Parts: sequence; structure tokens; C-alpha cells
Amino acid sequence: MKLVFLCALAGLWAMSAHAAPAVPTAAAIDAEVARAMASTGAKGLAVAVIEDGRVGHVKSYGLRNAAGDPLQTATVMYGASLTKAVFAYTVMQLVEEGVIGLDVPIERYLSKPLPAYTEQDVEDRYARWSDLAGDERWRKLTARILLTHSPGFANFGFLEPDGKLRFHFEPGARYAYSGDGFILLQFVLERGLGLDLGREMQARVFDRFGMRNTSMIWRPDFRANLADGWDMEGKTEPHDERSAVRAAGSMDTTIEDFARFAAGFMRGEGLSAGGRAEIIRPQLPITTRTQFPTLQPELPVAERRPDLAAGLGVIAFSGPQGPGFEKGGHNNITGNTWICVERRRACVVLLANDVRAEAAFPGLVRFILGETGAPYDWSKNVP
Repeated sequence: MKLVFLCALAGLWAMSAHAAPAVPTAAAIDAEVARAMASTGAKGLAVAVIEDGRVGHVKSYGLRNAAGDPLQTATVMYGASLTKAVFAYTVMQLVEEGVIGLDVPIERYLSKPLPAYTEQDVEDRYARWSDLAGDERWRKLTARILLTHSPGFANFGFLEPDGKLRFHFEPGARYAYSGDGFILLQFVLERGLGLDLGREMQARVFDRFGMRNTSMIWRPDFRANLADGWDMEGKTEPHDERSAVRAAGSMDTTIEDFARFAAGFMRGEGLSAGGRAEIIRPQLPITTRTQFPTLQPELPVAERRPDLAAGLGVIAFSGPQGPGFEKGGHNNITGNTWICVERRRACVVLLANDVRAEAAFPGLVRFILGETGAPYDWSKNVP
């Protein structure tokens, strides 16, 4: 069934090569953003447009804090789950170097069984792997399964009714968003292979693309130009100074910096053509009506979307302009999205320090890129 689905998706991609609309002028984008912010009440929003693998329009609008300081293109904003896409890019570099295999069971890289790592062995930034004691399904886990959100975990173990991590289905069987899956792969890299993820991402991504104001951990120099946020009620909340590297979402960045990464990714820098293609390749069918809640029942086969699948750290989709991919990020004061169309090497990046702006994202992306087929109704980046 999975092979039939992926073949059907490839066929849809091949048939959907419609002409791409021209990107609007900077003035037109400015006016559309102003309308979007007025309609949602959002206080701050940053926009980047990638055209043919190059950074085009980059601009920030509104405020970065309640004091009325302007949001700038160099203002540090929370990257949230966009971190997962950058992490997947980093892992793929390690795969190409032979450091880790996508389909090698993670137990090969650990010095003892995963559940044998007790609370004394792991820091707070990792999940409590000892909760998995007695369930040997952990031995089936691979980097590919973890990067396609299919380990069988909830989003985070601490969200379970009893606070304990557990398997809800066979690893690799279906998509169900799991931050703990990404944290587990980080654990394998750090505890199993002796890598420092923060340093790896700094060297392999942030330094490579000149992302001077991006980090996986809090930096004191960020305070000089930092975005606080607004929640759905319009209340302000300070930016969290994250003290631990977490593959699921600790990255701070700016619209300038993430635009550089997005453009570099579209040009294929840092990876072989095959490695880059593997990240955005449709690998696992999406079988739920929406992305959240993460463990909702699967739809009947006839009601599932054939244009939607999990890639590695991103979601692959097909639409009127051909294949594309997307990744979102969200918390109670943050709304982010990164949506790209492959044939045009074109993307829109939206970073908002006001979660109310998310309601305007579908319209803004359509205004800039035209209809892409991005799965707005499914993704709903609101756990």
C-alpha cells in the first residue's frame, strides 16, 4: 500500500507543472502584509522571499516588544520547530559522511540498551528513556523513522496522562508528530557518537550560511535586539532564554539568517543532490485529517490526501506548481512557516512574534507564490 501511494504521489507531481505566477513587487508585498496585520491584530511579522535559490525580498514589520521598538530584519526571533528542518539537514550531512546510517537501528550506536539509560545518565533536555523498559520495539528505531515522525511516541512523553514515554504503534507504521523522536536522535548523536549537536549545527549550518545571529542555545548578545511576543489574547510574553540545545526546537534566528539558509538549501549547498532530494522526498503517507492532535485516528484510505507525505524533518506536498515542501513552528507567542516550490527554487519564510499572525499565513503565501498546494488545513501548527 505504501509503495502504491508513493507512486501515485509521484504521478501527481509529474502532472502538476503549471506556469508559475510572478512574485509581486516589494511595494505590493508591503501593502498585503499591512492588510494581514490589520486583519489579525498581529503586532510583529517578518517576511523573506526566495527566488531561484536567491534571497529576494526580506523585511520586518511592526514591533519587537511592548516598549514599541521596531521589529528589524536582524531582530532575534524564536525559530520553534523550524529547528527540526535545520536538524534534518545537519543529520543528512552526517549520513553522507558515513557517521550515521538512515536505516541502521539506533542500538548500534549506543553503548547499552536505550531503557538502561537512567535519569542519572541523561539530562533534563532528553526524555526519560527508562520508561521504555520492557518494550523491545525501541530496537526497531532508526534515524529515518525518527526524522519522519513515525517512532510511535506522543509529541512529548511528559504530555502523556501519566507523564511516561511509550509506544502507541509499531515504529515506522504511520506519521504522528513527535518532538521526542527528534530528541532521541539527538541523544544518539551526542551520547552514542560523542558529537556536540550545538557545535555541529553551528559549523555545518550557521557558519556555512553566514547566520551570525542564529544559535541553538541562548547568547547574551541577543538581548540588544530581541523579539518578545504576543499571545492569542494580545498579552505580551518575554522571549525565553533557552539554556539547552534541543533538536526539537531550541533555535533562535532572524529573518535575514533563515532566509540565507532557505536560499542555500534551495541551491543544494552542503549536500549532494541525492542527499538533498532524500530530505524532501515523500517517504511516508499522511493518514490523519490534521497534524494535531498527534495521535488522532487514521482516516479511511479513501479520505486520505494522496498529495501529502512525510519527508525528513519536513512535509512534502504536490500542487499546481509541482512538488514542494513545508515546515512550520509554533508556540503560544510564535508562528513560523517555511514553504517552498521545487521547480522554481522559490520559498516564502514567515516569522511572527505574535501568534495571531498565523491566521494570515495561507493568504500571504498565496499572494507571494500563487497557489502552491501547501497543506494549510492539515498542518495547523497549533498542537
